[in-house]
Amino acid sequence: MAVTDDKVRAVPGWRDAPVPICYGGDYRALTFCCHPDYPLAFSHICKRDVVLKELGISKARYVEVKDRFSEMVGWGSELVCFGSLAYCCMRRRGCPANRDHVLIKLYGEPFERALEEYFLRKRVLAVHLLKESSTTQKVNRLIEQESLGIRLCGRQDIVRLLELRL
Repeated sequence: MAVTDDKVRAVPGWRDAPVPICYGGDYRALTFCCHPDYPLAFSHICKRDVVLKELGISKARYVEVKDRFSEMVGWGSELVCFGSLAYCCMRRRGCPANRDHVLIKLYGEPFERALEEYFLRKRVLAVHLLKESSTTQKVNRLIEQESLGIRLCGRQDIVRLLELRL
């Protein structure tokens, strides 16, 4: 799954973030996918399960990684869908649920700063998910690229998140 310019977006904290998988994003976009045990409004375009299978990641392990990461960064909240920001999407302008309210509560104003904190952590979560792949040849370049980008951000608190054992 190639990274192409038309399938990435510049968001605060992540210059080339993948669009969601359901819109053609690359494997990194698993970070924006929702919980597999709930019905989806857009199930007809959801490709999460296909990508998990391609990468050899079980649904159970996907949930475990997202839930563990959420615990480590304090993302649990009953105010958001699926109880955690780990399952929230990429929407930059206006979440119809309460993601934006929770981000401001966690990271403060201005909202652009709260989004940067969110996307920095989503980027780290993407690396953790890719590391779970049993087909490393498909993801090694993405892991290396994202790990380097995270290290270059100059934020030791974010870099330390890469070292977590999930």
